[in-house]
Amino acid sequence: MGSVRPAPWRRAAVVAALMLAAFTFNTTENLPVGLLSLMADDLRVSLTAVGALVTGYGLTVAVGSLPLAHVTRSVPRRHLMSGLLAVLAVASWISALAAVSYGLLLVARVATALAQALFWAVMGPVAVGLFAPERRGRIIGLLSVGGSLATVAGVPAGAWLGGHSGWRAPFAVLGALAVVSLAVVAVLLPTSRPQESHSAYGAAPDRRRFAVVLTTTALSVTGAFTGFTYIVAFLDEVSGFGQDAVSAVLMAFGAAALAGVTVAGPLLDRFPRATLTVPVAGQTVALIGLYVGGSGQVLTVVLLMLLGASVAPLFMATQSQVLHVAPGRTETALAANSAAFNVGVAVGALLGGALLPLAGIRGTFLVGGLLTAVALVMLSWPESVVSRATVDAPEPGIR
Repeated sequence: MGSVRPAPWRRAAVVAALMLAAFTFNTTENLPVGLLSLMADDLRVSLTAVGALVTGYGLTVAVGSLPLAHVTRSVPRRHLMSGLLAVLAVASWISALAAVSYGLLLVARVATALAQALFWAVMGPVAVGLFAPERRGRIIGLLSVGGSLATVAGVPAGAWLGGHSGWRAPFAVLGALAVVSLAVVAVLLPTSRPQESHSAYGAAPDRRRFAVVLTTTALSVTGAFTGFTYIVAFLDEVSGFGQDAVSAVLMAFGAAALAGVTVAGPLLDRFPRATLTVPVAGQTVALIGLYVGGSGQVLTVVLLMLLGASVAPLFMATQSQVLHVAPGRTETALAANSAAFNVGVAVGALLGGALLPLAGIRGTFLVGGLLTAVALVMLSWPESVVSRATVDAPEPGIR
């Protein structure tokens, strides 16, 4: 990167490769959800054990993000990104081996999760560093489209391929996609020291705002997954949708998520506060609305689409905000935000499970909406009332 930017076609190719890599990582993370029964039967393990491949993946990302970002902060990004994509390719192909055992599959998943933890921390600075500073938000938006396509297209396509060709086939395809990304990044991404790029540091460092953004990520994601983890049961028991209809409703959710990211991405640079506050408000309305009106099928579909259009842009907006207000190196700050996201997923699922026998499925959406409302209130506070006791202490690894 440095002071001389590559030719426009090289920059576009690198961004496209990173979008493909984001798609591949996110599909890999959630693919076992669509192949649950096939994998359990073939590996002779329980459904819970296969589910642990997803849960353990997210926890590994949450735990590994900050330490890995700190340890690798001086490694040239072309070398680092090439290594991460190589891990993704090799681990995917190991997962596709005919003789793979559950234990070896688990090792491959942990390796991929560690690579993903670092990938999400450095992908943003690498991509935005290729362009002028005023285009940071737009580039983050493009990368987020790649990640969102995994939910809309990657996992469903993987589940379809697995049903026709065996569950290993999708992992083989993902390994091939990783090699494509690797080849482009290894050849076209310039080699330079990370700190030479304008994207290595926040454009307007603000420790208070950074703390608010991290808290918003944690609260909103916890709120979303407190209810959404049990959305299939909600659609069945509360809204009365049949199994075939549930799949269609979830596809509508995914399409709305992709639309939300696509619309919000170009607005991140012009309206940084609004592109974060509006999705949090939308998520609050959607979750509480599902608690109140979830028995109506039409209203449920509308509210779920609102939820999808809010949840997906929310993480994108927090990533863009972190790049702007990071109090130190951006990759460490982004790693902290990624860790907050993955902790929110895990805590939300656990909280929802604990609430089920106490408040029922509808109650999980109410609690999720209230947690998101707290995040909305925090975003609405004037900066002067943010507690110094909360934000003045340095974040772990952020210097």
